Amino acid sequence: MTHIHFIVNPIAGSGNTFINRGLLEKYFDNNLYVITLKKSLYKKHAVQLTQDSIREGAQIIVACGGDGTINEVASCLVNSPVILGILATGSGNGLASHLHIPKDILKAIKIIKNQNIKQIDVGSFNSKYFFSNAGIGFDARVVKHYEASGQRRLTSYIKASLKSLKEYKYQNQVEVKANNKIIQIRHFMIFVSNSNELGYKISLTPKASLQDGLLDLLLVSKLNLFKTLLFGFLMLIKKQYLLNEVESFQTKNIQLKRLKGTAFNSQIDGEFYSIEDQLVTISILEKGLKVIT
Repeated sequence: MTHIHFIVNPIAGSGNTFINRGLLEKYFDNNLYVITLKKSLYKKHAVQLTQDSIREGAQIIVACGGDGTINEVASCLVNSPVILGILATGSGNGLASHLHIPKDILKAIKIIKNQNIKQIDVGSFNSKYFFSNAGIGFDARVVKHYEASGQRRLTSYIKASLKSLKEYKYQNQVEVKANNKIIQIRHFMIFVSNSNELGYKISLTPKASLQDGLLDLLLVSKLNLFKTLLFGFLMLIKKQYLLNEVESFQTKNIQLKRLKGTAFNSQIDGEFYSIEDQLVTISILEKGLKVIT
C-alpha cells in the first residue's frame, strides 16, 4: 500500500479548486493507496502539515496549489526519501510548467499514478530553499504588490508591475561574487533561476535546467525609463540579453554583499521577503528533491 498525502491550498489561483476526497478516491484505488487529505489555512501552514505527514509515514506528498505552496511542501522534502507530487492549481505555475505537468487535474493525477520519478536540483538562498527562482530588486517589488492585491490573475501581475515601475528607486548597491568574478552593481534586478520559467510562459532564463547542477544568474543594472520598457518587451520575446545593461551566466555559488541600502527586497519562488542580512549566499544542491513528472 502506498501512503499518499495531498496538501491543498484552497485559495490558490482563482480559489475554485475541486480537489476533494471524493475525487481522489475515484482515481486512487483503495486497495493500492491510503489517502490523506489536508488543507492549508494560512501562509506557511503547508510546512507544518508536510512535517506532520512525514512523521505519519507518507511516501508521496502532493502539493496542490501554486509555486508558493509547492515551495512550502518541497522545502520539507529536500534530501528526503519522500517523493513530491504536484497538482498545479495556482496562477503562474512556473515549476509545474517546466516539469511538463498539465494544469488539467485529471491528467496530472494520471502522471502521479504513473510515478515517473526524477531527481531535481534545489536552490538555497541563505536558509531558505527555492525550486524555480529567487530575485532581488524589481521582481521582488512586483511580488510584494501582487501579494497585496489579493487577486491571483495575470492582470494582477501586470498591475503590480506597473505600480512597481512607477515607484522603483535605485537605493541598493550590491557586490556580486560568482565564478571568481566580483561585480559591483546598482541593480534594477538580480535574478537567480533553477528552472526556465517564471509562470504564464514568461522566462528570464530560457536555457535554465532543473538537472544541470547549475544556477542561471541574470544581472540587470540601472535602467532609464525607455530601457525599462524595452527590457519588458525583450523579456516577452526572450531576448533581454540584447540590452547592454543585462549580463547573464551560469554558476554554482553566488555571494551578494549589500554596500548601500537598508535591506534586500527579495522574492523566493514568488513569495516576498525583506532580508536585513548584509550578506546573502546562494548555492545549488544537486539532485536534492525527488519529484513525479
